[in-house]
Amino acid sequence: MLCPSDRRNLGSLFVAGLLFWASLASLLPILPLYVQSSGATGQMVGLVMGCFAIGLLGSRPQLARLADDRGRKITLLLGMAVVAIAPLIYIFAESMVQLAAVRAFHGLSIAAFALAYSALVVDLSPPQHRGELIGYMSLVNPIGMGLGPAMGGFLQAAWGYQATFLASAALGLLGLALLLPIREPRIEKHPPTQRHRRENFWLQLAHPAVRTPALVLLLVGLSFGALTTFVPLLVAESGVTFNVGLLYTAAAIASFTIRLPVGRASDSYGRGPFISFSLVLYTLSMVVLWQASSTLQFLLGGFLEGAGAGILIPMMAALMADRALPNERGRMFSLCMVGFDVGIAMAGPVLGAVSDQVGFRTIFGWSAVLTAIALLIFLTLSSKDAPHSLRFALGRGDDIYAVDSPR
Repeated sequence: MLCPSDRRNLGSLFVAGLLFWASLASLLPILPLYVQSSGATGQMVGLVMGCFAIGLLGSRPQLARLADDRGRKITLLLGMAVVAIAPLIYIFAESMVQLAAVRAFHGLSIAAFALAYSALVVDLSPPQHRGELIGYMSLVNPIGMGLGPAMGGFLQAAWGYQATFLASAALGLLGLALLLPIREPRIEKHPPTQRHRRENFWLQLAHPAVRTPALVLLLVGLSFGALTTFVPLLVAESGVTFNVGLLYTAAAIASFTIRLPVGRASDSYGRGPFISFSLVLYTLSMVVLWQASSTLQFLLGGFLEGAGAGILIPMMAALMADRALPNERGRMFSLCMVGFDVGIAMAGPVLGAVSDQVGFRTIFGWSAVLTAIALLIFLTLSSKDAPHSLRFALGRGDDIYAVDSPR
């Protein structure tokens, strides 16, 4: 199925991806507490954490253009360099403004690495096995997200914040070394499709092929932002004593387990039913976290969220690949993920302000409502009209926006 050089490239890319996500995830259980220990309120914690998505969002257009025009590798290297540098700068930040600036800079890492990684995997994948290979290669996220938080929580408890930041930076540096020998395939240039003849990056969000996935990810991003920002504080508020990193590990285990069969099955049954199922799982996870009062319940909430994320993000990547020509993939995936970026950016300050009034628990109840709305939107607006959308979302119809669709 793959030639030896492609296997080597994918192997190096896979290990580099593991290091990237482990570096990022190692800071998940400690950063909110680190910011709070500096005297921040819930709203201030949310503002600082939300700046990560501001960096993501602001850099999306330029990085998407870089990945499509200059190549995936240079974009990968840029993302990995940021993930290696940013943890070192946290150590020297002395105010909320400086922490927010570093957090925004850190956001560039995902904007560059994730879109270039997904685009390069698709470039190297035979179309008939695209979903399967995306499923395999996307395992770097749950494995990294499983190892990173546990490592970060352990290092912080044993040696403090500084040791955790140094370890995170070291993982990024090792990832840089692994990316250097990768060679990307030559991409054949195609004339731009009608939706991409307009040069304005943001106006392309108006096309229904992108608009509905981006809107779904906006609502999911709000819930995910609540998870990454406020779960450590919710656990502390609940009086439950356990390593919060284990919640992220439970999410990673679920994500890892579910990706392998889903990626292969989506090549046969379409992306729609799996995206719908992932939104059901996301809603259930938010409900469980809303009601959680024990270690087991928190772990269950994390497990369900991981299962939802393990399906949703790879399936959205495959959906955007189906709907794009090779030289448009970076732009299409980036446009789709804009919704996720905005959701995360809004989650911190908006939900943080609410948490100061009603506590951290209530925001997870609201998050369940948001993901339920996302499911309703996908069921009714994922195709040209409601009947076609429902059939596609349930696996009973084709994707009319796919490049090779007979429409």
